[in-house]
Amino acid sequence: MAILDVIKFDGLKSRDWIIFKYFKDNIVLGSQLIVKEGQVAIFVKGGQVCDVFYPGTYTLSTSNLPILQGLVNLPFGGRTPFSAEIYYINTTTKLDIEWGTTDPIQLIDPKYFVKLRIRAFGQMGLKLRDYTNFFRELIGGMNQADVVSYDKLKKFYKGLIVIKVKSIIADTILTEKISALEIATKLEEISDRTKEKISLEFEKYGLDVVNFYVQSINFPDEDFAKINQILEEKAAFEIMGDGRYVTKRSFDVYEGAATNENGVAGVFAAGGLGLGASMNMGQAMSGAVGNPMQASNAAQTAQTEMMKCPKCGKEVPKGSRFCLECGENLTERVCECGEKILPGAKFCSFCGRKVE
Repeated sequence: MAILDVIKFDGLKSRDWIIFKYFKDNIVLGSQLIVKEGQVAIFVKGGQVCDVFYPGTYTLSTSNLPILQGLVNLPFGGRTPFSAEIYYINTTTKLDIEWGTTDPIQLIDPKYFVKLRIRAFGQMGLKLRDYTNFFRELIGGMNQADVVSYDKLKKFYKGLIVIKVKSIIADTILTEKISALEIATKLEEISDRTKEKISLEFEKYGLDVVNFYVQSINFPDEDFAKINQILEEKAAFEIMGDGRYVTKRSFDVYEGAATNENGVAGVFAAGGLGLGASMNMGQAMSGAVGNPMQASNAAQTAQTEMMKCPKCGKEVPKGSRFCLECGENLTERVCECGEKILPGAKFCSFCGRKVE
């Protein structure tokens, strides 16, 4: 029988393809079919897979197209053209398929109690095992084009991969009480668990998951800044100890009050806050250093008449303009009659009304 035509596919420059539809529809018996290594050729008629050809060279005849012969009634030895679709399938393993979560996993870090937005990225490898099942279950349901790429296949499975990865990462962090900062030690375990979960789904469509890697789990810089601030404060607390940490906070309050609308000059002009802060710091330092003169100053401070801050309730030296604890402006008390009340006064100097 003379060879009338040669049917072959040399592949594409990109290795990303998985299905290639051969452009010739009218086929004549006696044509030569060439299937290269890493390929299989599938004959399809009316959406039904008729025959599969593995790597090799074939002269098409009724003997090697038995199913197709029954569908189109091919004459023995005839040269009448018949219609059938030929699909080349890439059987090589694709190892560089990248994946990533589009939406972040939102959860509370179990160690630092900070809300985090976690994303994950990685790589996976796929190999086509059951060609006919793959075509029937997956390709037949897609909008058929001349070429189907792994990128299109990845989009088909994207939802499955993301759901499984999110679920396993969240379970690892919350169940095992692991901070997101320490999750890098669990990447191998998370990768293995995810591969096991998604392999069952890929097998339904004739695909094997060769490998699956979670390469990176991260979150935005602003979320990391929250944890970093907590770590810095914790380190300061551990280094300075309780007493010195309280002293530092007193300086912080003083600094905050000095930058309010009255300005630094107003604070020092009042004298109250500066006096109160110096007396409190004198008490702290007297306990730490043990200076006799400072101890005497502390005794005098203890006899100073005190009053309560109307905002936080902490006692401050009477006459202070700002609270040592919360920085509240103590000069802005107003009576029901509309007149300002002097600090520490129990009655309004204008109407005589008792002050709560």
